[in-house]
Amino acid sequence: MLSDEELLRFSRQILMPRFDIAGQQALKSARVVIVGSGGLGCPVALYLGAAGVGHITLVDDDVIELANLQRQIAFETAQIGESKAETLAARVRSINPAVSISVVNRRLELNDFAREVGEASLALDCSDNFATRFALNRACVAAGVPLISGAAIRGEGQLSVYDSRNPESPCYHCLYPEQGNEDLTCSEAGVIAPLVGMIGSAQAMEAIKVISGVGRPLVGRLLLLDAWEMQWREMKLNKDPDCPVCGSEHV
Repeated sequence: MLSDEELLRFSRQILMPRFDIAGQQALKSARVVIVGSGGLGCPVALYLGAAGVGHITLVDDDVIELANLQRQIAFETAQIGESKAETLAARVRSINPAVSISVVNRRLELNDFAREVGEASLALDCSDNFATRFALNRACVAAGVPLISGAAIRGEGQLSVYDSRNPESPCYHCLYPEQGNEDLTCSEAGVIAPLVGMIGSAQAMEAIKVISGVGRPLVGRLLLLDAWEMQWREMKLNKDPDCPVCGSEHV
């Protein structure tokens, strides 16, 4: 049940007939894991916390650096050197004190991801390296937990929803094989600040759609953004029947 305070706090969402109280209650009951508390993780956590997601787990072993402040909007200059995950958790609580937030201040291995994801309704990949993305994808497929993956570098971004509950849905490995991909980081290639906000906000929107059951999530669709041209493109993603993660012989 929603309290009177919650009915007022979330009234602008509840007013929409297709969302209504049922959608808000679904957010309140959800348990979301956000891997990465940087450029993407900041807007994802802030929007989902503000929107009323009941429990959020933030996973990040990094600390705030001066070069992060150009785009990681939850942090302040005075917080340089502090834990990203702890600082982001405090910021979300300041917006919505009713959100239950757990913090994991270490880099997770595959078994760790399986444990965190196993209790979740949804996972969001806001990380910056392929090893983490692949491990999180494997854990989500094994647990039958939807995964919303986003990425941003230079002036280009992308996102998609991988939902192993849907037998037609591809997984992240269907898009990127684990061999032959090299990490290209923002510290090497650069990134324009608003881009991560755009992709992170879109990830948060997809999360609300998946949790509430309202709207059409990006399952089987890859959304690509060229921010310099302000052009969005959509590509169809097909499930790879021979995928070693989600293919029929491996599930």
